Amino acid sequence: MKYSVIIPVFNRPDEVDELLQSLTEQTLKDFEVLIVEDGSTISCEDVVQRYSSRLDIHYYNKPNSGPGQTRNYGAERSHGEYLIILDSDCILPKDYFAAIEAELQREPADAFGGPDRAHASFSVTQKAINYSMTSFFTTGGIRGGQKKMDKFYPRSFNMGVRRDVYQALGGFSKMRFGEDIDFSIRIFKGGYRCRLFPDAWVYHKRRTDFRKFFKQVHNSGIARINLYKKYPDSLKVVHLLPALFTLGTLMLLIASLFCPYALLPLVLYALLIDADSTIQNHSLRIGIYSIVAAYIQLIGYGTGFWRAWWNRCVCHKEEFEAFKKNFYK
Repeated sequence: MKYSVIIPVFNRPDEVDELLQSLTEQTLKDFEVLIVEDGSTISCEDVVQRYSSRLDIHYYNKPNSGPGQTRNYGAERSHGEYLIILDSDCILPKDYFAAIEAELQREPADAFGGPDRAHASFSVTQKAINYSMTSFFTTGGIRGGQKKMDKFYPRSFNMGVRRDVYQALGGFSKMRFGEDIDFSIRIFKGGYRCRLFPDAWVYHKRRTDFRKFFKQVHNSGIARINLYKKYPDSLKVVHLLPALFTLGTLMLLIASLFCPYALLPLVLYALLIDADSTIQNHSLRIGIYSIVAAYIQLIGYGTGFWRAWWNRCVCHKEEFEAFKKNFYK
């Protein structure tokens, strides 16, 4: 068996159903599927059972420990040469594994990942969030999908790694958030080959509303500082941009109390986002929603970054002391 698909799940039976259905439609079928329920209160076991005759599928239920440790739990029980890590809110195109196989035959890789797209069935909000998370104008373009990249850091929604490399690295760490970036950093520090597979993309639903999206990107900002404390050389200029955008936005809002024209840069940026998203999505409505998504992404990340900087770098608190709230429940 070549591939083991590991999917951590927390209270998402409907999404698991869509993902498993897409797995049944794969043109290449040399894989097993491991569903690991991370202490859910809404089980997906019944959903998994419906696919037992169509997939080589295994179901596990364990106490809540977060996605990183849940992936490790699945990896320990898998048998494939390569581990494919997916989020439960993804849907795969039918040639997903065929694209991975083609890339590996063309050039070996110890680890890899692919980009994400919005499915036609996604809501307007989900499409707007997808735009903000992948657009050059929101720093989302650094996430993947570009062939010309110095280094590609796979994310856990769409990540592959050779079993022996996963084991050598000890799997995912116990970080509360950003554990996938931590794992990618350790891949490079271990001297392993990691590549972007541009054709091995997934449909990624992400968050279903703007409140959940803010929490997600806020935690990402926190994670960036936690990663900096662990790997000081991992902090790049691009990671500072949302924090600077947040600070600049605050200063412009204050300045607008004395001069309304101070809001002009924010208005021009909103128009840029609206125009670009409208053209890409062929929808003015998605373009307008994308303005909201872009500001939430940048300011959510920026406020998380500044909050973590204060707690970790100024107050010198440890990771778990600074952020005691469980991110996963």
